[in-house]
Amino acid sequence: MRALALTAVAAASLLLAGCETTNMKMGSQEAKTVATGSAAGSTSANANSALERCASPLGTVSLVENQQAGWYTILRNEYKLPPTANLLRLLIQQSNCFVVVERSAAGMNAMNRERELMASGQMRGGSNFGGGQMVASDYALSPEIVFSNDNAGGIGGALGGLIGGGRGRAIAAIGGSMNTKEASALLTLVDNRSGVQVAASEGSASKTDFGAFGSIFGTGGAGGLGGYTNTAQGKVIAAAFTDAYNQMVIALRSYRAQTVQGQGLGGGGRLGVDGGVAPSQTYVPAEAPAPAAAPAKPAPKKKK
Repeated sequence: MRALALTAVAAASLLLAGCETTNMKMGSQEAKTVATGSAAGSTSANANSALERCASPLGTVSLVENQQAGWYTILRNEYKLPPTANLLRLLIQQSNCFVVVERSAAGMNAMNRERELMASGQMRGGSNFGGGQMVASDYALSPEIVFSNDNAGGIGGALGGLIGGGRGRAIAAIGGSMNTKEASALLTLVDNRSGVQVAASEGSASKTDFGAFGSIFGTGGAGGLGGYTNTAQGKVIAAAFTDAYNQMVIALRSYRAQTVQGQGLGGGGRLGVDGGVAPSQTYVPAEAPAPAAAPAKPAPKKKK
């Protein structure tokens, strides 16, 4: 009887699981990355509570991706993921640390198309797309995936070989089904006017996909694993970039500009070489103005 009852429960679980996968779940937590919610202007909704924020923007920023880099090719061709700029735009606006300006090829083409339509005379009156309205990009933020490992597991098999016997084989089976995904991301922030790098940060994330681990212990074990089963590499990469962005915001809150004493930036540097041209001085600190002399007080009038 007990065996029949367990069989019935297992069958019912499978049927329910089938219904669960066929029903659409809008806003499913299992489908989300660490970058959640939305942003509009300086407000955000349902943002990740772990995202660092700023009281007011530090300037405008544009996203610059090196689409010829090896990491970008892997991101697009192997993982089939969209540009990282799409993810970073949401994080940046939710944080309120920068105002994002459009500089992508597709976005610029769309803006130029509207201006061409206006120049052709086809737009209705009052559609002002004249010059002098685009906002400058103060900074450029460049993302890069430094390291991404789709399978950093294998420890279970090594332990199984050391233990040996039936227990060793069980541990090896568990370890073989474990798949740890890791990613490390790098962000650099460059001042567009001077070309000076003002900030850089690294972030990392990892997630273990237990794979067939649940099947070793039956359907009950698999149900208890929840979101740990079949975790996508894209979610790990998103978490790594969120970590890198958080690290950058923390550093920018106490930002102090680097200075080269004596001649300023680009004046030749302080590491002179024998026979080299003497460094120039590109920056002269403004001297504080001398305090103005107090006006002389008029002499008191003599009493008659």
